[in-house]
Amino acid sequence: MKLFKKKKSKFYWYDFTIRGERYRGSTEETKEARAGKIAGLKLAAALEGTDPLDRKAPALREYSTKFLEWVKTARLEGQTQRYYRNGWRLLKTTSIAGMRMDRITADAAEALRFPGSPANANNALRTLRRMLHKAKESKLLMLAPEFKLFKEEGRSLRLDDEAERKLLSVAEQPLKDIIVVMRDTGMRNVRELYRLRVENIDFDNRVIFNPNSKTSRGRRFIPIGNRVTEILKGRCAGRGEGWVFQSVRKGKHIGAALVNRQWGKARTAAGLPENLVLYCARHDFGTYVMRRTGNLKAVMDTMGHTDVKIALTYQHPELDIVRDAIDSRHTLRHTGETINQASA
Repeated sequence: MKLFKKKKSKFYWYDFTIRGERYRGSTEETKEARAGKIAGLKLAAALEGTDPLDRKAPALREYSTKFLEWVKTARLEGQTQRYYRNGWRLLKTTSIAGMRMDRITADAAEALRFPGSPANANNALRTLRRMLHKAKESKLLMLAPEFKLFKEEGRSLRLDDEAERKLLSVAEQPLKDIIVVMRDTGMRNVRELYRLRVENIDFDNRVIFNPNSKTSRGRRFIPIGNRVTEILKGRCAGRGEGWVFQSVRKGKHIGAALVNRQWGKARTAAGLPENLVLYCARHDFGTYVMRRTGNLKAVMDTMGHTDVKIALTYQHPELDIVRDAIDSRHTLRHTGETINQASA
């Protein structure tokens, strides 16, 4: 470690290198003994990985070029690439875009507001979170702040039996089949169901193998019931391979754009609320299976969840059970009083 004075500076400066990174700055001390102690503390903190030294982090807008290049070259799924690009489109119009990345705090992120639904706002916030963590991985930041997302009310709704009945009466194909399969399997629509292949269906054992996941838990076997078996057999039509939900374009599976257009049209015709999204069919599956089985592990395994907190969102309070318990207490009290009166 080097301790020295610069020309035209009354303070001592430190200079040292750790793991190939150079640390240099002012101790803001004029006495050599005190400056040496300050420099020693800086060195110790850097060695412990809690570097308190000032770093010249880039502004978010400046870093966006590098981030978008990573999005393009990192072999991310097309849907993920579009998600991050759209997230930056939303972020670049905000005041936070011009801030240095090391000045972006959780409070600053949570104060951001975006047009459209909470899901749209979360698109921007998740992109911001990914950018900050990528900057941390590149050692441009020591810490990446953690901040809360907006609550997406639409995802908490259920596409229940009544909603299904209304939708199936007005929906086109392939949306009709997709609604039923999602409600009865809990599969994710874009990443899993639209990419379902014939060779991954075992009709003898009545299971689907899903290989389309970033995690080992997501790559799983999914049981199928009678309704789904009938739909899939009809769509496979004796084929041994290929996409189950084929696009009009040869060799392609259906895309989200087509299904989304059909969904919006059917939802309006059925008179259902705008915040009811197709993904609610997956939520309905988790809620129903949890209620009928009480088996949290079975729900997690079938739906490909790795986080217990997420799976617990399907464990809704059973209000009828609570109501019956209260009524039974009063019934028992009344019965006991009657017995006591008869004994007297």
